[in-house]
Amino acid sequence: MTTATARISRPGHSAPKSPSPRDTRSRERALAWARRAPLLPALIFLIIVTQLPFLVTLIISFMSWNSLSPDKTAFTGLENYVTVLTDPDLRQAIFTTIVLTVSVVLISLLIGLGLALLLDKKFIGRGLARTLLIAPFLVVPVAAALIWKHALLNPTYGLINGILTWIWSLFGSDAAPQLDLLSQAPLAAVIASLVWQWTPFMMLILLAGLQSRPMDTIEAAQMDGASPWIIFRDLTLPHLRQYLELGGLLGAIYIVQNFDSVFTLTAGGLGTANLPYAIYQTFYFANEYGLASAAGVVVVIGTIIVATFALRTVFSLFKKEAAR
Repeated sequence: MTTATARISRPGHSAPKSPSPRDTRSRERALAWARRAPLLPALIFLIIVTQLPFLVTLIISFMSWNSLSPDKTAFTGLENYVTVLTDPDLRQAIFTTIVLTVSVVLISLLIGLGLALLLDKKFIGRGLARTLLIAPFLVVPVAAALIWKHALLNPTYGLINGILTWIWSLFGSDAAPQLDLLSQAPLAAVIASLVWQWTPFMMLILLAGLQSRPMDTIEAAQMDGASPWIIFRDLTLPHLRQYLELGGLLGAIYIVQNFDSVFTLTAGGLGTANLPYAIYQTFYFANEYGLASAAGVVVVIGTIIVATFALRTVFSLFKKEAAR
C-alpha cells in the first residue's frame, strides 16, 4: 500500500470535495462584479447626466406648463403629443426634418461614393487629396454654417457670385446673374451646407468598405474580361451595401438633430425650421415647456429607431469580419 493510498484509507482523512454548482455560480458572480466594479462610477455618471434629464423631460411632456402662467400647470396626458402631430407649424417642422435628413443623406452618400472610388485608386498626391477632402468634417458646425452664409452664399461679396461675375466678364458682360440662395432657396442652402460637411464622413466609411473588398475575386473577374462597370455593379456595390446602410443610418441620426445650420443660415425662416429648431422656438419664445418636451421626446424616439437599425448593421459587419 502506497503512502497516498494509506492516507486516503486512514480514518479521519477524506478526499477533497469538488465545489458544488452553487459555489461555482457564486464565485463566477463575484468575479463578474469584480470586473464591472471599476465601471460603476462611469455608469452612475452617465445615468445622472443623460437618463435623469430625459426622465424629467418625459414627465414634463405630459403636463401643460407655460412659464408665463405657472399657476395653471396641470397634467394633460397625451395632449401635447397630439398637438405635436396636429399643429400645422410643428407638423411642417416634422416634414422639413424628413426632407432635410433624406436629402442630405442621399446626396452625401452619392458624392461620398464617387470620392471614395477616386481615392481608392493610386495617384500622385492621394494623401494630400484625402486630407483636404476630410477637412470639412472637422470644421465646427457653427463655423461651417458661417462659412456658407458669408464666404460662399452672400449675394454681395460671396464666392459663388464672385465666380459668376468673373465668368461673365470673360465674355465682356457685366450683367452676371446674382444668386441669393438664402432668400430664393433657403432650404437648398441649408442642404448644401450640410452635404458639404457630411460628405467626408460618408466617404471615409465607403472608402473603408472599398479597401476591405476580396481582391482575389475582383482580379478573377478582370481576367475573365469583365468591364469596370460590371465589376462595380456585381461585386463592388453588393459588398458596399452594408457600408452604405451604416453611413446612411449614422448620418441620419446626427442630421435629424441638426440645429446649428438652420439657426445660423436662416434662423428657421422661409420654411426651413426643422423639429429641433421648432423645439427651441417653443421652449424659449412661446415658453411652452410641456409642448417643447413632447416634441423633444418625439425626436428622441425617432433617433432611437434609426440608431437601432444602425447598431444592427454594425453588428452584422463585425460578424462578417470575424467570420473571415
